Amino acid sequence: MTSALGWFKSSYSGNDEPDCVEVAMAPTNTTVHVRDSKDQQGAQLAFTNGSWTAFVGSYSAA
Repeated sequence: MTSALGWFKSSYSGNDEPDCVEVAMAPTNTTVHVRDSKDQQGAQLAFTNGSWTAFVGSYSAA
């Protein structure tokens, strides 16, 4: 089901960096999916919107 997601490169990943994180929102907007751009068929993480917001907020506040 995650193959239909619209993946985009995280703004925290550098433009010319080989290590990039891609993020996608589920169509229901309740889940944020995260994967390694080098291994698009590999493992993915899924977060609730609240968990993702807390994670990103804690990183940007550091």
